[in-house]
Amino acid sequence: MTKEEISHKVVEILHETFEIPMESIKPESRLFEDLDLDSIDAVDLIVKLQNYTDSKINPEVFKSVRTISDVVDAIHSLALKTGGQEL
Repeated sequence: MTKEEISHKVVEILHETFEIPMESIKPESRLFEDLDLDSIDAVDLIVKLQNYTDSKINPEVFKSVRTISDVVDAIHSLALKTGGQEL
């Protein structure tokens, strides 16, 4: 999957699940400060991304994630490393 596909899905999840306005979701948007997500929301995001990727995502990977762009990069990097297995 491409970064563009991942980005589109992340935006879709944030908009549909957390009711964040589309215009507020930018690559540089910070998850906690700008989009007002909390740790429970972050777990929900990981679960939704696991369903999308059909792979298990280790929550440890997301400890350093701060922005939408970071999420996309992390998922893309893990997908490349694992070939679609456990992320």
